[in-house]
This record gives sequence, C-alpha cells and structure tokens, in this order.
Amino acid sequence: MYLIDTETLFLNLGRDNLVILDVRGEGAYTAHIPGAVHSSWHEYSDPQATAKGLLDPDVARLEHRLQSLGIHNSSDVVIYSNPFDNWGDEGRMFWMLQYLGHTRVKILDGGWPKWTLEQRPYEHEPVRPAPGSFRASIQPDVSVRKQELKQLLKSPHPDTVIVDARSVEEYAGKEIDGLPRPGHIPSAVNVPWNAFLRQDATVKPLPVIRDMFHACGIGEHQTVITYCLGGVRSAWVYFVLKLAGYEKVKNYPGSWWEWSRDFAAPAEKDMALLLQVTREADSRES
Repeated sequence: MYLIDTETLFLNLGRDNLVILDVRGEGAYTAHIPGAVHSSWHEYSDPQATAKGLLDPDVARLEHRLQSLGIHNSSDVVIYSNPFDNWGDEGRMFWMLQYLGHTRVKILDGGWPKWTLEQRPYEHEPVRPAPGSFRASIQPDVSVRKQELKQLLKSPHPDTVIVDARSVEEYAGKEIDGLPRPGHIPSAVNVPWNAFLRQDATVKPLPVIRDMFHACGIGEHQTVITYCLGGVRSAWVYFVLKLAGYEKVKNYPGSWWEWSRDFAAPAEKDMALLLQVTREADSRES
C-alpha cells in the first residue's frame, strides 16, 4: 500500500500527476530518476526552534514549498532516497506529507541503490516543474508534542508503547556532544531504525517485520509513539509500522533533541546495557 517497486515506477515515468521526490542530499541529486524534483526534510523545519526536527508552524510556507515541487492534492507522490546513506529521510518526508493531509504517498522500495543496480535511466539536469496547488489539511493524530508525552508518563499507559528508534548505544545512555543529557524516555523500548532493510535496500517481508515488532512487545491494538534524536529515524519507523498494518502510530518530531533540553522531562539510562554494547564493540575492534 505504501511501497512502489522500481518496475512499476519505471513504467509510469512521465505520467501526468506523478511527482517523484528525491530527498537525498543536494550533491547526490546531480544524478536522479528522470523527472524527479529535489527537496530535503531540513527545508520544512521550524527556523526558530532549537530542536531541529520540529516542523515549521507556518503552514502557508509549507504549502508554498510543496507547491513549488509541482504537488497537487491529487498528485501521486513517490519518495526515494539512498536508504544506506541517510537517517531515514524518505520516512520523514512520508510522515510529514501524511501530517499535512496528503493521502497519495508511496516510498520507492530499494530507492536509488536498486534503481541504479537495475541500470534504469537517470538524468542530470534539475527539474523545475510548474507550480502545484497543494493545500494542507492537518492530521494531528500522526504527531505528538512534548507536553502530551510528559502527561502520558504521569501514569501507567499499557495501551501506548513508546519506541526509541535510535541506536542501542544512544538508548542506553551514551554521551553525545551537543546534548545536555544522555538516556531515553522512561518506559520506551528500543527498536533501532536500521533493522528493516535487506541487502538490496528493499524492505524486509512484512511477516518478518511484524514478528520483530511483536518480539518487542508492540501489538497492533496499541498506540505507538516513535522518537529518535531529531524525528527523522523515528519517522522511518513510523512508516514501517504503517506498512506493517499498525493504524495508531504517532511520531514525536522534537524527539531527544528537544526532550533532553527540558530538565522537567524525565530520562533514564541503562548503564548495564551500555557497558555490554561497549564491550561487544571493543571485542569486535580487537
């Protein structure tokens, strides 16, 4: 439902009302899928916020940026990236478009690596489309704010699971430059964002993904809140959850970048886990 394969996209190149969105770095866009426009998630961040992942609250400005890509409300939007060379950027764009009410969005399974491996066509010149007419219809149920999350933590919440999409080291409490506090949000389970791809950059089979979530105690009946450092890796896990059939999924865009700066927001560390993963890393290096 939320994925499109390379062959299907190839057969639809040049079709009216199809917008292909390349969310890689600007340098990578020098070679791109024919007709693809370029845009990165950074362009939609709140310019006034310290937390890098927070969306620009100026909806009109968001609309204008999306319109400049040729996007209409009726457009079929296909997002692609290089899944091995980013932080889940395609998931972040997918989540943002869902938040803004766009209902016709897919991610290219395998992204740029699979497209080039199959020797499919590409071009070099930037694409400048005619402006679209997209108008946002905010869907607040796919996002959560810091205050809502703080309120949730004041009592048991068996019907809601908080998922930390960062690395095990970050979750356990590894010190990171630029952050006032290490650790994780209390009760959060760690589901690293980069565990869902095969070697060809395609997404693992859905039964395997569902088993991975079930093994972490995440049931389809629960509400799932994802977060990471800046709301990008967590948006990728949001996408994977939606792909796996989870209906009640929210992303916390402020994530640890915002949470760690609020000393009234509770935090936990798992020093035993951190020691374990540190020893494992040291043994691999030796």
